[in-house]
Amino acid sequence: MASKAGDAIREKGPAVEKSEDKDQGASSAGSRFKNKFKHPLVKPMSIGLAGLMVVVMGGGAYYAFGGRQTEAAAVSVVTRPFYVDLPDMIVNLTRSESGRTHYLKVRIVLELPDQTLVQQIQPVMPRLVDTFQTHLRELRPDDLDGSVGLSRVKQELTRRVNASIAPNRINGVLFREMVVQ
Repeated sequence: MASKAGDAIREKGPAVEKSEDKDQGASSAGSRFKNKFKHPLVKPMSIGLAGLMVVVMGGGAYYAFGGRQTEAAAVSVVTRPFYVDLPDMIVNLTRSESGRTHYLKVRIVLELPDQTLVQQIQPVMPRLVDTFQTHLRELRPDDLDGSVGLSRVKQELTRRVNASIAPNRINGVLFREMVVQ
């Protein structure tokens, strides 16, 4: 029996020693962990990272919620344009290779950014009509083919109007009707 009791004591003894070793091991691991993060730059870096995260998340929230409201407000601020009709124009185009004369009938509308420009354009309307007719007479029927040709004519007419009414500017020239015969 004594041997059994001694065996039990021996078994308990090393078990107790093992648990003490575990506590020492844990405390030594904990001390290594604590010592590892006692570097003088760890705390400022963690504060900096936390601050950066707050800034990034705040910027994301502003963009997600505030940015869209700003865009909606900008869209509602856009003013509607004003339009001025020019008189109908009929011009003969430069003769084509076939030698046949072609005529162009066009109705043009000017797109203006504001109402004040409407009153400023009325006195210079004869000069604008003359500028348009001079340019349109130099065109050939091939110059008006397709959307690319019409786009070039619009750009050139817009440029000429802006040169005539400088320092004011128009938004663009619109074709209400265009017929080539």
